[in-house]
Amino acid sequence: MKTQQFLQSLSQQLKQWQRQYKVLFRKGKHQHKLHRNFFKNLLLYLSANSHQGKQGKRGQTQTSTTKLVRKTGGVDKVIFRWVHQKRSSIILVLAVLSLTSVVGHDLYNQPRMKVDNIAWQTFIAPYTDNIENREETEQKRKDAIDRSVPVLMIDNQINDKINDHLEEILDAGNQLRGIVGIFPFSSTSVLSIPTQRYLRNFPESEWQKLKVTLENNRKQNLKKQNSKFLLIPQNSINGKKLSNSSSVPVVSLPSYGNHSDEASFIQALSELDAYQFTALESDFSALITQIAQVRQGYNQALDKGSQLKNEQIQKIYTESVILELTDNDWLKTQAGIRKIAERILAQGISAGLPKSILNNAVSLQVELSVPMEAESLTKNIFLAVLQPNIKQDEAQTKQQDQLVANKIPSVMVQIRKGEVIVSKGEQITTGKFHILQHYRMIGRQVNWLGLTVVAMVVTGGIQVFVWLERKSHNYLRQRDRLLVLLLTLSVPGVLAISLPYTTWSAIGLLLGSFYGPTVGITVVGLLSLILPITTDTNILVLLAGAGGGMLSSYIAHRLRSREELALLGVVTALTQGGVFLLLKILTGGVFGSGWYIFQEAGLFAVSGLSWSVVALGLSPYLETLFDVITPIRLAELANPNRPLLKRLATEAPGTFQHTLLVATLAEAAAKQLGCNVELVRAGTLYHDIGKMHDPLGFIENQIGSPNKHETEIKDPWRSAELIKKHVTEGLVMAKKHSLPTAIQAFIPEHQGTMAIAYFYHQAQQIAQENPHIIVDKADFCYDGPIPQSRETGIVMLADSCEAALRSLKDATPEKALNMLNNILKAKWQDEQLIDSGLTREEMPKIAQIFVDVWQQFHHKRIAYPKAKAGNS
Repeated sequence: MKTQQFLQSLSQQLKQWQRQYKVLFRKGKHQHKLHRNFFKNLLLYLSANSHQGKQGKRGQTQTSTTKLVRKTGGVDKVIFRWVHQKRSSIILVLAVLSLTSVVGHDLYNQPRMKVDNIAWQTFIAPYTDNIENREETEQKRKDAIDRSVPVLMIDNQINDKINDHLEEILDAGNQLRGIVGIFPFSSTSVLSIPTQRYLRNFPESEWQKLKVTLENNRKQNLKKQNSKFLLIPQNSINGKKLSNSSSVPVVSLPSYGNHSDEASFIQALSELDAYQFTALESDFSALITQIAQVRQGYNQALDKGSQLKNEQIQKIYTESVILELTDNDWLKTQAGIRKIAERILAQGISAGLPKSILNNAVSLQVELSVPMEAESLTKNIFLAVLQPNIKQDEAQTKQQDQLVANKIPSVMVQIRKGEVIVSKGEQITTGKFHILQHYRMIGRQVNWLGLTVVAMVVTGGIQVFVWLERKSHNYLRQRDRLLVLLLTLSVPGVLAISLPYTTWSAIGLLLGSFYGPTVGITVVGLLSLILPITTDTNILVLLAGAGGGMLSSYIAHRLRSREELALLGVVTALTQGGVFLLLKILTGGVFGSGWYIFQEAGLFAVSGLSWSVVALGLSPYLETLFDVITPIRLAELANPNRPLLKRLATEAPGTFQHTLLVATLAEAAAKQLGCNVELVRAGTLYHDIGKMHDPLGFIENQIGSPNKHETEIKDPWRSAELIKKHVTEGLVMAKKHSLPTAIQAFIPEHQGTMAIAYFYHQAQQIAQENPHIIVDKADFCYDGPIPQSRETGIVMLADSCEAALRSLKDATPEKALNMLNNILKAKWQDEQLIDSGLTREEMPKIAQIFVDVWQQFHHKRIAYPKAKAGNS
């Protein structure tokens, strides 16, 4: 309990000194009183009895300060004043020095001697020791790795390429067969398959002769049926005896050089002639027509095959083997081809495999899987598409090589005491450098030239940052610049401890949510350009991390809750992992790495998520420590359940309702003018908290109670002092509850230096009656300052107009607008808005916005008829 009281008391004392510091420098008087005694006051405060109470502590500190001021010189006054005036330059120098030291940390410990340098003296071994001969050890390990067999793997990309090519060939075959039509095209009971195959492709001239012969046979058959002489032959068909003369007549057959073609012709003629004698004439004519169509389609397919764009496929289908297969055989052939491809590709084809071995393997597989008629075609297809699909598994081979190398013991050599390692003027080889390094004789030095280059690069980056800060009108306080510097140092700081997964996502999320996308993207972008120059880091990891940091910087400022920031952390992590994987694919690093590259990308994503979680945990502390306002913090402060707002609603309900109306007016104006709406709402809710020190001293809280200014005080000077006190007491309450400085600014600035007109006028009337009384207007004016931002200026105008609007009941919008324009004009002429950034042209816009909001709150309602009492 004592510890808690002590810390609370210390915090209050530090805040008091900070306020004194600001007041002294603002007024420019007696700065030395604080500077010369600050540390001594701190020592007195930390004494044994300093935590006993607020009043005792304050009195003791003030007494000791008065005594010590007389005994202290003025040197520290000059130093503190110079530090205060040059604080921007000091932070700039601090940024350059700190960034240079962290980014160029490797330059502080570089060896004085390097390989191939000339020794400036003779180096002798100080003691006997066994030292590893790294060159010989590495050579033995390299030889062992060269002798090891690499680990092989199936290249699925080549397999996919082979299968795609195979399907392309089969699709072309299906297209050619689709032109011909089904095969066999007729029933095998009428025409045998060899006959149908022959009828499709034999010469057109022979086809014409065949049709003539069939026609002649038909005519002879008709003559014999009409003959008067009926002979009963020994042979009969369907119970009718036929003579030898009824058989196929002898015709003049075409002269074939090949007996097989002649036999095919006779066989086709015989089968067609037999069908002609037994079938109806219409059926026979339909068959002849079908044969003609099939022959036409067959010739078209041959032409199509010779015109294929793919020369390799055209070469395969130059022969008409694919057209000679029946539909059933073709289906079996396709299924067999796919099974053969699956087996051969699964077994793998090594590069450099003799062609004869591949031919034999294909022939063996083909004989077992496809019909005999399709064997030659299938073999040609496979020889056209197959290629080596076995490659070296880089990751597994690397692991195997590492295991092999680890099994090779280190080659040790003994260096005796007094032995010359390297003589003066001799060139330092790699082996001798390692020996010198073992005995720590190489020396270390600072690379001042490299550090100078790094400092110049860092200075250029800082200049770019400052230029963009001014260009975007995003002016930062010195404490903000210090926070940006600390977050920036975290990136090279983590890299300095050899951890590649640095804080990109964290600084992007924090800088984006604290200061907007411009600051965050600028810092991340400049770091991504500077780090490759000075740091030995993986460029892919750098780009992926910077991409995630820029994304979080761009989005973070738009989010309004911690949950949304947490979700942004997940998105950032996935972005970092995805960008890393994409860059690996584009650079070819993913091939041969298998799943290891996905594991690396996943680890990178997990690191991004981890740093985002760290950033979310640090965010509230950094906001409080560096007095940073964010949309999320403003939303939390605007929660009506905050203790200070709950007190305001309970102890000063009229003031609370006034605050809500002012907030509504100010929010609408801020939104239209492009100001910080969240800041306006939060600041307005706290701008009148000081009225809780005496709620009945303000008219809005005197509901049903007499006005204490008329019944109790009866003194305009005391009344004005009471009214003015709500500003000073409000600041005390705000500091006690640790409200941000930006919120505290609304308390004095919403009143500016305006006069409390009612009591000032009352005092003037008293002075007219009593000439001895002199009225000083300063006694009736607020202490200020006047509004220093557009947001506080808008709240001043809304606070002044709210009471006037509330007094209007049946006024028209034109009358209300005219009244508000007069109020705003008076504020402008009183020079209350000269430092706010608001322009005179914006005054009529603000007045119109206030009137629009007023109309929404005071819209007309339906007049309901009064209920009449009924007789029951």
